[in-house]
Amino acid sequence: MCGILGVVSHTPANQLLYDGLQVLQHRGQDAAGIATLDGRTFHLHKGNGLVRDVFRTRNMRALTGNAGIAHVRYPTAGSAVDHNEAQPFYVNSPFGIVLGHNGNLTNTEELKKQLFVDDLRHVNTNSDSEVLLNVFAHELQARSRGLRLDVPTIFDAVSAVHRRCRGAYAVVAMIAGYGLLAFRDIHGIRPLVVGVNETAQGAEYLIASESVALDTLGFKFLRDVAPGEAVFIDFNAKLHSQQCSDSAKLNSCIFEYVYFARPDSVIDGVSVYEARLYMGEYLADKLKRIWDGVKIDVVIPIPDSSRPSALQLANRLNIPFREGFVKNRYIGRTFIMPGQAMRKKSVRQKLNAIGVEFKGKSVLLVDDSIVRGTTSREIVQMARDAGALKVYFASAAPPVRFPNVYGIDMPSRAELIATGRNDEEICYEIGADGLIYQDLDDLKAAVRKANPDITDFDASCFDGSYTTGDITSCYLDEIEARRGGGKASKPDDDDQMELNLAMSVTSM
Repeated sequence: MCGILGVVSHTPANQLLYDGLQVLQHRGQDAAGIATLDGRTFHLHKGNGLVRDVFRTRNMRALTGNAGIAHVRYPTAGSAVDHNEAQPFYVNSPFGIVLGHNGNLTNTEELKKQLFVDDLRHVNTNSDSEVLLNVFAHELQARSRGLRLDVPTIFDAVSAVHRRCRGAYAVVAMIAGYGLLAFRDIHGIRPLVVGVNETAQGAEYLIASESVALDTLGFKFLRDVAPGEAVFIDFNAKLHSQQCSDSAKLNSCIFEYVYFARPDSVIDGVSVYEARLYMGEYLADKLKRIWDGVKIDVVIPIPDSSRPSALQLANRLNIPFREGFVKNRYIGRTFIMPGQAMRKKSVRQKLNAIGVEFKGKSVLLVDDSIVRGTTSREIVQMARDAGALKVYFASAAPPVRFPNVYGIDMPSRAELIATGRNDEEICYEIGADGLIYQDLDDLKAAVRKANPDITDFDASCFDGSYTTGDITSCYLDEIEARRGGGKASKPDDDDQMELNLAMSVTSM
């Protein structure tokens, strides 16, 4: 998962981009980068780490110019954290282009071969974003007449990218001497929005992964970039747009609404916060049907993203809602270590139970989702250690049974606790007295309730139905082999997701 920004302004862009990356820090904290354009010269700085650690005053001073793009990175598809893969990427042929990308291409290896053999272009890293940049650059070169560009030519190149590239991609790119380009894959899997700021000097435009960046930086939400659409903003601050695919259809990633997006964002017309409230309502209704007669004294969210769902569930069931866990927002990253003692320590460094809310009570813990189950197991035990008589567990999302291949680095199938287990077996694995999952139809209904115009989603991590239609068991095997056969040396994905959100809160 990544966050991207692009801006065309009448004032220096560096501070806008830096502040915007701080707001999007929850979308990735492994690397960050900013590229600005001053005349026809790009200035680029990027590196591993949080935004606040990558950029120093000297770096910011060097990022001159009134236009630029920016990126925060969380590795996808099992890739390692390599500083060479920090974005944006740059090429100088046939034009100077910098590009940042959120998502994951599913035909990267095929494209690499095409680039080397047919297009005579060199890719220097393992990043699919560099592949995407070179595909775009080649298509521009094939269409530019006398090495001059116009807007129709740029849009024609984007159409060619759509024909060649498969998977999920939301893109911002800057073409030296021309302007800022943004486009979204034909399924609209990853989010992208456009905002405008009217000033005395004229309009300024901002492209961002989430609308919260527009709000924070003083831009007015204009609209979402449509699936398959390209938006180009020239350096006269004129906005051009065109649909670049005949087969575009919105299938936004439903996990954005469950977990990844900030609750104060609006994606494809859906208030993320409102959708999470509705998730709590549907989950409460299922709980009433299935657990009729089960005594629950208190509903407790697992910080942070489950709060809206837990609050609405408690209201609908007329059960007290309480904060039972305090999160340490300043804890460093925790890596998977062998042995139960180390896993227990990793969770308890991040969360601490408020004993008075558990002692002598039957509690219902509500989380946004369960991925590996490692964190869930430890939290259930923490509740018992704090004196809970019974510990029930509810997930606002259905069981995660399949890897996400569109930009979220979920574990391999063997590492997902729900793969090959039914609800009763999962309940036993996490040590709860009862476990209830959201139904997938109810999850979709909750998001549609926030925007009835949405009809389809990519819900592949829940149902194994991959929107792009090109994902096979062999493809999943190859991804899992690259990440070491399921033996991860990266952070626990439950822990990683929670840490991403914690970082976004501390940067607000």
